[in-house]
Amino acid sequence: MSLYDRILGHENIIAQLKNAVSNDKVSHAYIFNGEDGSGKAMVAKAFAEALLCERGGAEGCGECHFCKQTESGNNPDLIWVTHEKPSSIGVDDVRTQLVEDVQIKPYNGRYKVYIIDEAEKMTVQAQNAILKTIEEPPAYSVIIFLTNNDEIFLPTIISRCIVFKFRPIRNSVIMDYLICRYKLPEYEAKMCASYAQGRVGRAVDLVTSDNFIKIRDEALSLVKNVYNYDVADLIDAVKRVAEYKINITDYIDIIEMWFRDVLLFKVTKDANNLVFSDEINYIRKQASKSSYEGIENILRGCETAKHRLNANVNFDLAIELMLLNIKEN
Repeated sequence: MSLYDRILGHENIIAQLKNAVSNDKVSHAYIFNGEDGSGKAMVAKAFAEALLCERGGAEGCGECHFCKQTESGNNPDLIWVTHEKPSSIGVDDVRTQLVEDVQIKPYNGRYKVYIIDEAEKMTVQAQNAILKTIEEPPAYSVIIFLTNNDEIFLPTIISRCIVFKFRPIRNSVIMDYLICRYKLPEYEAKMCASYAQGRVGRAVDLVTSDNFIKIRDEALSLVKNVYNYDVADLIDAVKRVAEYKINITDYIDIIEMWFRDVLLFKVTKDANNLVFSDEINYIRKQASKSSYEGIENILRGCETAKHRLNANVNFDLAIELMLLNIKEN
């Protein structure tokens, strides 16, 4: 089985990559641009498998020695460029792993593939170091940049790359996949698909993460009860939220999903399209108590809290203001 067969969506991009291999028109540089978890890394690996497969063809066979090496991460002609600093990919990273290494011919077949994940973290110096390789590439080299923001690239880089935009996948498609693959009940698959916002990888992470279930349950408990909190309860709530500081964006996103459901039910009186349809009694109660303006204020307050936290505002203060805003609206 080809790695392409395991990918959900992105049919147009995959078709173009297959055609490039079939027609011997493989470019030396690609940019795969899409949200984290959108599937671009899986497509890059499947493309590499096709290029490195000893049997040739538009896609990898999944059975030959080289395909098995690619899948296990042991193919010497597939190099994932890594970086020690979490926030940047520096010139030394790309020079030692790509610019100098690309002078060595492939060990096995026709191509040598380099994949740079989180390529938006490349410094200007790192991009300039790669530029000459892209301008005068060896015939066997293929470089794939994976990024969630292709606007950071130098114009000289972009002009020499084929750019693919990875679009979100429909929630219904992700839902069906989660129900079939992970045997989830429909309401849980719907929540994960909605939260993932078109990113299959993100949806799978949610399904397989015990931590996310804890975050979800804690966030839902908070939004159901926050209206009854006094000052002491709010202080305790802030402490409980702080336990999930490392996943605070997930926590706040769940709160926003809840209040979008409240708003949707207030407008439509229809529970069928709600993410948390299994919580309809609580949603109905909150929809009856809150005004349209109040719900919109809550959603804005959640976004403000995320911006404050990203700007390193005091954590407890940002969360306390968010909870007070929810309680007041």
